[in-house]
Amino acid sequence: MQIGVLALQGAFAEHRRILSQCGVEAVLIRKPGEMKKIDGLIIPGGESTTIGKLMRDYHLDTAILEKTREGMPVFGTCAGLIMLAKDISGRDQFSLGLMDIKVKRNGFGRQVDSFEADLHIDALGKAPFHGVFIRAPYVESVKPNVGILAHHEGKIVMVRQGNFLGAAFHPELTDDLRVHLYFKQMIEDAKNAIA
Repeated sequence: MQIGVLALQGAFAEHRRILSQCGVEAVLIRKPGEMKKIDGLIIPGGESTTIGKLMRDYHLDTAILEKTREGMPVFGTCAGLIMLAKDISGRDQFSLGLMDIKVKRNGFGRQVDSFEADLHIDALGKAPFHGVFIRAPYVESVKPNVGILAHHEGKIVMVRQGNFLGAAFHPELTDDLRVHLYFKQMIEDAKNAIA
């Protein structure tokens, strides 16, 4: 299995590190041709407008959408969650529009308002997951076909819709592998469904 990590801007090296701890080969993706071999894609945190602009400049948006139509799972963290959303509250900016969610950018405040919190994510088991929130968005609303996996102080911070997974926090900045292992299982399930 090879999981691509979009490496245009942001925390891609941290995702690569944690994927290797999960026993998965991580491929840094900067060009459309590099998408061919991967089984899943992570869109990391960073600056969502910059990531979106670079994605279009390098024609990666088209390559990503083609692969998702073939059933490739995608996981977006922080800015990556914004990239997956169909609706970005109060903003007219580019996104891939893969998830039926409305996202609020910088929903918890600015950089100085960054924080950490233990999250209860039933899909990962009983032990809480330590979430790192940096200028984090949150999900304002979801359509009925979207599963809510985690809340923080009443706000939605983790969602899944079919082959798409989004988190407002940075699981790659912890040593807890469970979110990445969950995504790895999503990829295995997707491959089995196609086979």
